[in-house]
This record gives sequence, C-alpha cells and structure tokens, in this order.
Amino acid sequence: MKVLMKGNEALSEAAIQAGCTTFFGYPITPQNEIPEYMSAKMEPAGGVFIQAESEVAAINMVYGAAAAGARTMTTSSSPGMALKQEGISYLAGANLPCVIVNVARCGPGLGGILPAQSDYFQTTRGGGNGDYYTPVYAPSTVQECWDYVFKSFDIADKYRTPVMILIDGMLGQMMEPVETTVYPRLNVEKPWAINGNADKRPRNMLTSLSLYGEVLEAMNIERFKVYEEIVKNEVMVESTVKEGDTVAIVSYGAPSRIAVNAIDELKEEGINVGLIRPITLWPYPADIFQSLPKSVAHILVAELSMGQMVEDVRLAVNGKLPVHFYGRTGGVVFEPVEIANKVREILGKVIKPIEAKGITEVYNLRGGV
Repeated sequence: MKVLMKGNEALSEAAIQAGCTTFFGYPITPQNEIPEYMSAKMEPAGGVFIQAESEVAAINMVYGAAAAGARTMTTSSSPGMALKQEGISYLAGANLPCVIVNVARCGPGLGGILPAQSDYFQTTRGGGNGDYYTPVYAPSTVQECWDYVFKSFDIADKYRTPVMILIDGMLGQMMEPVETTVYPRLNVEKPWAINGNADKRPRNMLTSLSLYGEVLEAMNIERFKVYEEIVKNEVMVESTVKEGDTVAIVSYGAPSRIAVNAIDELKEEGINVGLIRPITLWPYPADIFQSLPKSVAHILVAELSMGQMVEDVRLAVNGKLPVHFYGRTGGVVFEPVEIANKVREILGKVIKPIEAKGITEVYNLRGGV
C-alpha cells in the first residue's frame, strides 16, 4: 500500500514496523516531526517514548535500552548530534546496537534549519573520541527513508554497532508516496544483553572501560575485525556511469536527484555524464572508482557543503583522475544548471548564465575547484 508521507514520518513509522520498542528524543528542527510522531504512536504499538531533558540524556537512555537488548532509536539535527557524540562513542565502545538519525541542518554552530550536508565528517569519522566507526546510510528519497530504517536495525543487531541514517532537512520535510512494505526482521539472539538475570544466566557486564592498555587494545582489535566484515559485506552504491561518459558526478542523498536533472540537461547537448551515488557513506564505496570506464576523464563531486565527501572521493581515485568539486553551503541548494555549468567549465564548453540569487552571489559561496 502506498501512503503519502514526509521523510520524517517515513523514518518514524518504519522504525515502529521494524520492531523499535524504545525511542528517546529531544526537540530540534528540522526533525521535530519524528519525536512528535513517536510520542503519539509508540505507546499504542506497545513501545515507550520519552522526551529527554536534553540530547545528552537521550543518547544515554539509548545506551540503557540497547544494553537491555531492546531495539532502540534516537533522532536529532546537527548541533543536537554534536551533543550526542560522547554517548555514541560509549555505545560503539560497548558494542551496543541502535539506530541514530540525523536530519541535518546547516552550520557550523547553531546554523539554520535549511538543508545541508556539512555533517559528513561528523557522521563518517566517528564524531566522538576513540577508534570507531558507525555504518551510515544516506537515503535520497522518502521511500529509501522507509527502506533503510529496516536495513539499519538489522545491521545494528547483526554487527552489534550503532548505525546512523543521514538525511537533510529537505528530505525530512519532502512528501512522496511510500510503499509501506514491512520487511522481515532479522532475528538475532542477544545473549550479551543485561536483563536483570531474568533467565538465570551468568551476569553480563557491558563497558568500554579497562585500566589495562592491553585489554583495551584487544577490544579495539576485535571491534575492527567486525568493521572489516562490514566493509566486505555491506557497501551500497548506485551507478549509472557507462562507457562513453566523459564525466562521473558523485553525489549522495537528496541532492543527488538534482545531479540527475543536470545529467539529463547535459545529455540534450550531447555531453555524456553518469552518476555515482554512494548509499553507504561508511563504509565508503571506494572500489567503484577503480573500475570506471576508460572514457571517464573527470570526476565531479557535488554536495551541499564546502567539500567534505570530496576527500573520500580523492582517496578512492588515488590520483588516477582529476577530481573537481562544486558545492553550496549555508542552506543554499544548488540548481541543476549550476552542476551542469561546472561540467561545461571542466570540458571547456559554453557556460549558461545563471540568475543571481542574492547575498550568496556577493560572497561567492559557490564552491569550485
């Protein structure tokens, strides 16, 4: 059955259908529809909703629920996610599964509620202290918001890790028809969970602490063996790049849809361009850049930041092709003609005029390298 939903609503209902029994959140735009939805729907579904006193409290409530073996979720937006980083590090250190959603806004600092992708570093580099990663999914449609919630809970349970979903405020507020498929749940036994000795098994202890360096090192090594399995098995990427394309545009999330429109515009002029859309931002789909058609002479990264994912692309390309960048920031969303013009510039074609849009023109915030 198809239902018209906002991205935020799809994330919420999918979590309930995926077996989330505890949700802990705190208000911050542009993700407020999620805690609002969960506050009304969790109890009738047999779950628990708590509005915490802060983002810090919410993530530590997630720690407790995850330690007890519950499927648990929290959501926030950029500065709220910054406050959660210590708790996320603790969750990773104790190998606790949960789902964490960031409906990003622009920054740094308080920023604004407009769309941005400038939380890429925060999300893919761990964000908190210590050696750890979290798998990260980047939906580009409201349907994918629904689908990847189910995927995230399963991956969290399978590998005993926090999993993050990163979207922007544009996708969170966007309304699209959603096929509300309820996917089979991955049933994973959790003998490690703390349950008050309800089943008379030996006492469990979950911690990221040890006073012995060798013990902590062993814990980290074992965790990174899990990360190796995630890298091996869980990379997701979509590519339309084919032989004859001269430029590969790399873009993720909702802005990748704008890149598709730019590609269509260029094809009308006989300029062949393809799209690489990373779906997992970690692990990053680096291998796809090693098998590009020989016709591809340039890579163009298009993102709503001053250039964060472009670093992963340059690492993946490893100097074999020139990597260019086009970005907008401060909550300004690029238009297809802007990306198309960057391709035209790279290939030495005639650039189409763009109507000035105000202060961003004055400060020249249209990134380009």
